[in-house]
Amino acid sequence: MSHLPPAISHKINSHDIFLPADQTKEDICRLILRSDNFPPDFGFSFSHVIQIDISTVIFRMVGSPGLIRGVMFLFLSLSVHSHHLFQSVPVAPASQDASRAEECEGDTCSICFEPWTTAGEHRLAALRCGHLFGHMCINRWLRGQGQAAKCPQCNKKAKRSDIVLLYAPKLRALDNSEFESMKKSLEQEQSLRRKAELDSAQSRLQLQVMTNKCGQLQQQLQELMAQTGRSAAPSSSSASLAFSQLSDVSQRPDGGRTGQYSFSKAVLVSQSGGCRVLSYCEPLSCLLASQPSPHATLVPGCGVKKLSVVNVKACQYIPIHGKQIRGLAFNRQNDSLLLSASLDNTVKLTSLLTNTVVQTYNTGRPVWSCCWCLDNSNYVYAGLYNGSVLVYDTRDTSTHVQELQPLRSRCPVASLCYVPRAANSSFPCGGLIAGSLEGGCFWEQVDGTNYRPHVLPLETAGCTDIQVETESRHCLVTYRPGRSHPSLRCVLMALSRSPQQDSGQQPSCSCSPVQTFSAGSSSKLLTKNAVFRSPAGTGTLVCAGDEASNSTMVWDAGSGSLLQKLPADLPVLDISPFQVNGDHFLASLTEKMLKLYKWE
Repeated sequence: MSHLPPAISHKINSHDIFLPADQTKEDICRLILRSDNFPPDFGFSFSHVIQIDISTVIFRMVGSPGLIRGVMFLFLSLSVHSHHLFQSVPVAPASQDASRAEECEGDTCSICFEPWTTAGEHRLAALRCGHLFGHMCINRWLRGQGQAAKCPQCNKKAKRSDIVLLYAPKLRALDNSEFESMKKSLEQEQSLRRKAELDSAQSRLQLQVMTNKCGQLQQQLQELMAQTGRSAAPSSSSASLAFSQLSDVSQRPDGGRTGQYSFSKAVLVSQSGGCRVLSYCEPLSCLLASQPSPHATLVPGCGVKKLSVVNVKACQYIPIHGKQIRGLAFNRQNDSLLLSASLDNTVKLTSLLTNTVVQTYNTGRPVWSCCWCLDNSNYVYAGLYNGSVLVYDTRDTSTHVQELQPLRSRCPVASLCYVPRAANSSFPCGGLIAGSLEGGCFWEQVDGTNYRPHVLPLETAGCTDIQVETESRHCLVTYRPGRSHPSLRCVLMALSRSPQQDSGQQPSCSCSPVQTFSAGSSSKLLTKNAVFRSPAGTGTLVCAGDEASNSTMVWDAGSGSLLQKLPADLPVLDISPFQVNGDHFLASLTEKMLKLYKWE
């Protein structure tokens, strides 16, 4: 008040109210008691009346600081509705009052303007709407308003049972809207970066595939030009002529075009590696690849990764064994039972319908290979580390029903293949071919569990794998490079039996070489190769992994010519042909990746 005399201005403070001289303390109290916004049980008084002039007096309130602030606020609100009957004294700058209000805003009761406490009657409490008050103040407020009680701040209906005590020494609301906005922007940028990295990895893989294809075509071009006796001139005309001749090679003598495998997709099976064998489940249209557990600390051991060939995605990991899996096989009954052999001395049957192990056989020794009996699905075979083959009956869950002892060496049985009976074939016998590093043996199944051994005339060293093509009655024998043969060899052999007709003479089963296929000079791994009917409908294809070039080589079994060289990122460990919805595919497994090629 700038018009106050100097003798008066130094006596007033923030607790003083300027009133007209004709208003008495009783009039002021009567106005307050009639107010609907202030409970009547808050006592206050006035003293030190200061006479300024004839028309104005000053009433100084007496009470606690919080109560005085509340009454001052009430006077200001009353003055608005009473045509400025009352005026408060501006004794402090507005900036100081605002800063003081901001300091007290987070720790004071909005009813009495007193700081709330952590204990006692004025401890921190809240209503259902979320507004905070001192417990004593809000309790009195709601009790005084009765059934029509409302929140003092938002006017929402409230009752005394809505009061909830809060256990917080002090509340401060931190404005983190900018932080949340920046966090959301960061997450979006990280998502875009991950997508870009994935696209980049796929592009690099496609580039590698195309580069390998280009190198393959260049090599075939050079071979073709060498066969035709022409030199590879760098002119465009000679290049176009060579490519046209290369196209003619892909045609049959009758003018029809033969197909070839083209890259379809690559799937990462195991980031850390360790994949070993591969098998295809026809009823579920999925590939099974063995691998170590991706969560070794939680689920140790090894299992198989399911890969759907419908959408070509790895969908599920199934834990099965405690150590590396060396063999996977399915039967022909379409019951989705997976037979697996492992170095943990067990052979197990796993249902892929429930993804659980349904039967476990303890062999007592590490198992290197396994297969089903294709003439009777109740029998399974397990090739052991000591060269023996155990015969199990799935109806007998206790132990094996027979043990086929090795005739010569006791090397591990690296491969097992069953040849089903074919009465109209030149080789009508049914039985088991067991291959080891020092040769092979055909166990002819005479009847039931009776087997007659026939030693096959194979080389005595370096045999790493034996696979069978059941329709043509051929077997593919793979030999490691040696002194006399410096490269990997795959020998296609025809199974035979003499005499052909039943007679008094004891029959003898044997095999003879038909075609030999040569690959690279390195073979440290026991790669499982494949021999199968050509998707073109006629002839037989032979596929083998070449460690020297990290590729899958495809030969025509009839002519012995190399048809394709499919690139891989690492040495190929297993090869599996399969058919889905009329389309023919070839799957090659490395230590980490699975690559699919489609016949077109």
